[in-house]
This record gives sequence, structure tokens and C-alpha cells, in this order.
Amino acid sequence: GKKVSTGSMNPTENDAHKNNNNLLLIESAVIAQNYEDEFQELWGGDFKKGSKVRNQKITLHNENTKNIRIETYFCPEDECAEQVREELKKAERSIHFMTFSFTHDGIANILLLKNLDGIEVKGAMEVKQISEYSEFNRLLQNQIDIRKDGNKNNLHHKVFIIDEKTVVSGSFNPTANGDKHNDENVIIIEDAEIAQLFEKEFERVYAEGSD
Repeated sequence: GKKVSTGSMNPTENDAHKNNNNLLLIESAVIAQNYEDEFQELWGGDFKKGSKVRNQKITLHNENTKNIRIETYFCPEDECAEQVREELKKAERSIHFMTFSFTHDGIANILLLKNLDGIEVKGAMEVKQISEYSEFNRLLQNQIDIRKDGNKNNLHHKVFIIDEKTVVSGSFNPTANGDKHNDENVIIIEDAEIAQLFEKEFERVYAEGSD
């Protein structure tokens, strides 16, 4: 009732040892209750629906007395894609992203608009998920700096890093299915120290990628 693990990593050998993933461990009774409520809905058979999360936005205090903003959302009831879009709209300097599957037009539209505004937009996507439905070619054709990942297994992240201070992660792929038809979670963390860890991972994944 007080700790949560989330992120992109499934508890599998491949995700733990071969695929690019992230794992977040959070100690917060309030956030744990949000996830417990979602678990109880699923345990009761309420799939692809449910009540909106009770405590969407909280502030955590760490040992350095810093305030960390954390938001949690569950798809489809909390409109995850819209939450991601609203966070991306706040970008003033940069958006870096690593995605397994990316087919959501609305989220891609924000990246295109931010790029036109002169904000740095760079990304890496899982090469095996690039298809006619993927946003990869659309972003590339509109001068977004985007690469195909270089991991011979999978890039399984679902991450956006905004202005090197905010991280969007969780299980949610930026897709219509992820938004409307799957049971997923999105977590938004505003903390520069945490964001820098994700930036290091982005730089590694991007450097391994190809055009």
C-alpha cells in the first residue's frame, strides 16, 4: 500500500536483459492507492473502463527537500493521449522521445507544431513497428530529427522528455489503441534530476540509431 513499480518494462527475460526499457520505483501511499484502485477495477472485471483516477496530481518531497510533481493517469478513462498532448504543449526548449509504437496523429501534431516553433524535437522509434500506420515517415518528412533504433531486439520505451525537466513514461504507447482500447498507465514526473537520467538513456539510444 505504499510502493509502486511502473514504466515500460514487462517482467520478462527479454525486457529485463535485451530490450531497451525503463523502470520507475516510487514510494508514495497516495500514488500506490491510485494504482490499487486501478488494480481492483481490473480484478473485478472492469476492463477498458472505470472511474477516473482520484489523485491525479501530487507533490512529493525527497530527502533534499525538493518538490517533485507527479501525475498519474489510466487509459482509457483518464484520456491518456490528451494528458500527454497537454504536457507536450508546455515545451519551451526541447522534446526528446523514445517510442515502441507511435501511431497517434494528435500527439504527432504537437511535435510538428513545436518543431515549427523552433523547439528541438528529436526521437528514436522501434524499427520493427514502423509501418504505413506509424508516425515515423510523417515526422521525418516534416524535418523532425528522428532515427530508427539500433537494438537488434526492441526499443520498448514509451518516453517523452520535455525541456530536460519533465518525463512522461508508463505503459502507454502513443497509439489510438493505447488511448481508447487498452488498460494502460501514464506517469508524468517533473524533476530535473530524474529527467537527466532519461536524457542519458535517450542520448545512448539515439546514438545507436540510424536514419
